[in-house]
Amino acid sequence: MNALGVTLEQVWAWLGEVADPEIPVISVVDLGIVRGVAFEGDACVVTITPTYSGCPAMQVIADSVKEALQAHGLEQVRIVSQLAPAWTTDWMSEAGKAALKGYGIAPPVQQAIDISGLHAGIRSRAAPQVSCPNCGSAHTQLTSEFGSTPCKALYKCLDCREPFDYFKCH
Repeated sequence: MNALGVTLEQVWAWLGEVADPEIPVISVVDLGIVRGVAFEGDACVVTITPTYSGCPAMQVIADSVKEALQAHGLEQVRIVSQLAPAWTTDWMSEAGKAALKGYGIAPPVQQAIDISGLHAGIRSRAAPQVSCPNCGSAHTQLTSEFGSTPCKALYKCLDCREPFDYFKCH
């Protein structure tokens, strides 16, 4: 608790209301990029980890976190960017994965990548089995390793014929 009587639990709850700027149905907490919250004197220190190095949304996220906490009366907010350990989709909450699916983005599945060896110095990997977030069919096909953002791949459903993003396992 800080001098204003604010608890860490309150701060986490407030941060749970800060939407990811690229996928507005998931909060930065449910996405798993908020790694820690602490009070240092009167300052609230929030540690965030980008989903990948060079993520263009990190400054917007940092600004949104700071604005949200200041709106709740925390005047001194410091954002710390932490690169290691690297963010992983394992840090996403189940509520966050459900929100992605409801938004039409297939959530990450267990990372069961089959490394079948090296071909010309490049590892070949089998695409994961991804279910369509629209109709639930497992009859889907990878269209492109890159979707609407670098952290997503583009798939299409062979049953309902709808294209959809898949949030790649990291």
